[in-house]
Amino acid sequence: MSTRTMSAHGDLNQVAETITREMQKSAISCQLVDSVKRDEGNCSSMLLVFEKYFMRASNRASLSLMLNQIGDYVTADMIGSGGGQGPLFKFSWGAEDSFVSTAVTILSDLGFRDDQVGK
Repeated sequence: MSTRTMSAHGDLNQVAETITREMQKSAISCQLVDSVKRDEGNCSSMLLVFEKYFMRASNRASLSLMLNQIGDYVTADMIGSGGGQGPLFKFSWGAEDSFVSTAVTILSDLGFRDDQVGK
């Protein structure tokens, strides 16, 4: 499992649209599995779930990306999982790290930086 949190000023809908487009362009096997959006007052949240096949490890990994916006401040929480092999030892070839790194690169290009809150 791989995790990362980043944040920036921006618009949740534009961030979600850009990251969805760029993630799907990053690999033929990368697809948006589903998304959910919730709005409550001046807060909005969107969960994006991606899946990608990694040929080198012959497995699939998932990326769950939670976007939260309060005012004009957007936080992105990323969790990559499922890239391991084996029922007991969960040996990983690093697919989940690679998947999260792709999202980090896209978000960095949008001005997002590592969120140090709570660390």
